[in-house]
Amino acid sequence: MKHQFGNFGGQYVPEVVVNALNQLEKYFVEAIEDPLFISKYKYYLKNYVGRPSSLYFAKNMTEDLKGAKVYLKREDLNHTGAHKINNCIGQILIALRMGKNKIIAETGAGQHGVATATAAAMFGMECEIFMGQEDIERQELNVYKMEMLGAKVTAVKTGTKTLSDAVDYAIGEWVKRIDDTFYLLGSAVGPHPYPTMVREFQKVIGQETHKQILEVEDKVDYAIACVGGGSNAIGLFYPLLNKGVKLIGVEGAGKGLDTDLHAATMAMGKKGIIHGMNTIYVQDSKGEVSPVYSISAGLDYPGVGPEHAYLKEIELAEYVSVTDKEAINAFKYLSKTEGIIPAIESSHAVAHALKIVPGLKETDVVIISISGRGDKDMDLVRSFK
Repeated sequence: MKHQFGNFGGQYVPEVVVNALNQLEKYFVEAIEDPLFISKYKYYLKNYVGRPSSLYFAKNMTEDLKGAKVYLKREDLNHTGAHKINNCIGQILIALRMGKNKIIAETGAGQHGVATATAAAMFGMECEIFMGQEDIERQELNVYKMEMLGAKVTAVKTGTKTLSDAVDYAIGEWVKRIDDTFYLLGSAVGPHPYPTMVREFQKVIGQETHKQILEVEDKVDYAIACVGGGSNAIGLFYPLLNKGVKLIGVEGAGKGLDTDLHAATMAMGKKGIIHGMNTIYVQDSKGEVSPVYSISAGLDYPGVGPEHAYLKEIELAEYVSVTDKEAINAFKYLSKTEGIIPAIESSHAVAHALKIVPGLKETDVVIISISGRGDKDMDLVRSFK
């Protein structure tokens, strides 16, 4: 298995972690080649998560925008309300295969934390979630859900107290507990094999989408998804690569690219090492990680998954950014137009669609990943000024 996506990826971690990663890779490769493992994984996706998620023709949005046909991939309908559960089920099944019954994870918006706590509860595993203090305050409901599910939520009070710091802390804790603890990483980031593993457990999104769209249309022209670390986007994009589909990842521009308050890694970042991988991340003049900002806790990350960095470099995907204000407007638009309240992360993808769809042909087909539902963001949207 490749350790790199072109010049990106790799394992930039202490030797003790390299050994654990190599062991993880061995179990992962064996698992995905084992029909019994895949059968068990698909069983839980169908009967517990509720897959396949629907591909919904957004008739009202299509008629209102007077451009391309718009379809929504409804990951918000999954159990726990987001795409994160797909990956959590897969990784927990690997943890069980490895004989580990303690799970740790990081979370930003809280959706990965909720999904991890959910899967851990179902499989009877001990669970601790690390979450930035800032994100705990922004996502109080999800914190309560995690605790209700039996997980311990530990506040990370270093740095900007957001997702990047939670990842740093989780990796540090994993090093201390590596013998009996499994680190369930939530996005397509980190040292190999995590980006590949997360993509393998999220590609069900794109596989379903491709099958579903060809049942109602003869093609798909555009696929749009929000990108923080990039797990829902790589899950949608990977099965659509080299199929004539324009792939568009949408990052958080925060208060604007002309300010320091953004999380637009692809637009403003440079190559370097962060969280055990070689990728693109937002840096200061010394090459250190710059603080980033987005109204969305799930997009508030200074780097991006190495596979996304590679897709940008070889021009197989395009990456754009959307401001907080544009995302809030898109949140309200989809809610009122289709009766679907999207997560603030997903609203970034909707916002970009609102920009491009009116200029497309009526025969064009656009798919937007609604990566999660917006219950968790209601207070945030209500208080936005």
